[in-house]
Amino acid sequence: DFEIPNKLYLRVAEALAAKDKYENIGLVVGATQAELIRTVRETAPNLPFLLPGVGSQGGSAEAAVQGAAAKRPGSVLVNVSRGVLFASSGKDFAEAARTAANDFRKTLEKAKRLCV
Repeated sequence: DFEIPNKLYLRVAEALAAKDKYENIGLVVGATQAELIRTVRETAPNLPFLLPGVGSQGGSAEAAVQGAAAKRPGSVLVNVSRGVLFASSGKDFAEAARTAANDFRKTLEKAKRLCV
């Protein structure tokens, strides 16, 4: 990891939040550093977030959802791809992917309930 000088990511989030006049701006916020998600949410409370990095990349679904929670419904989209697509390399890959997708869905639903 490298240090981001002067927390540039927060300055970008603040600038975009200020320009979101037509509610057509969102942020991509990596889920691998959950503590930063909450900081970005505090800076841009109304912008939708796309959160990649959950699952195989090490991001926690629970921490991501709780850190990104906003008052506006539908403002958090968690992306899980490798954790589902590569759940198995065997002949059972389809069933393993289905099981992994359902497990992530349940985890996300539980995390979402904790935010309400």
